Amino acid sequence: MLNKLRPRVHRRAALALLALAMGVGAGFAARAQAPATPDALVRQISTEVIDTVKADKEIQAGNLGRIIALVDAKVMPHVNFQRMTAIAVGRAWRTATPDQQKRLLDEFKTLLVRTYSGALTQVKDQTVQLKPLRAGADDSEVVVRTEVQGKGDPIQLDYRLEKTPAGWKIYDVNVLGVWLADTSFKSQFAPIIANSGLDGLIGNLVELNRKAAARN
Repeated sequence: MLNKLRPRVHRRAALALLALAMGVGAGFAARAQAPATPDALVRQISTEVIDTVKADKEIQAGNLGRIIALVDAKVMPHVNFQRMTAIAVGRAWRTATPDQQKRLLDEFKTLLVRTYSGALTQVKDQTVQLKPLRAGADDSEVVVRTEVQGKGDPIQLDYRLEKTPAGWKIYDVNVLGVWLADTSFKSQFAPIIANSGLDGLIGNLVELNRKAAARN
């Protein structure tokens, strides 16, 4: 029997998607350009997305179409999604065919967006506090550390960003010490790839997304 991805995404992964929502969603108000520094980018867009979600009843209710529109128009431009997917898949990504890579990107994105729909509904009264950036002026990769404060204990959220010709891009999110791509999903994907290859992983993602769609 093939290994199966857990149909219920771990709470830590759901928090990581909430982190992604709060940290890379720019809201629906267009900006001419993103801030030049990674911490300024995180500060701007995390504030904007919290305000947007609080004002949008459809997102709060889990409207998947509304959330997909937010992801495609405002989130993905701030994420190196190919690098995020490659990290989650691990070394097998390098031997994947172009078709396999495309299918992995598509199915992994769908998985994240459907988890995202539940995470966004949890945005209520949170605020984001940035910690001092520990990076040099010439660094091309940095970690921006933040803390989400609201009811209950503060949540540690860290972002890995890389500097590209198009500006800073997020490629992984850390919640309470666990990286979304490099630890949480990678640990789930590895045994499936080992037992049934990349096509087995794609099949598991397709099945998981199909079941999630049927519940909506």
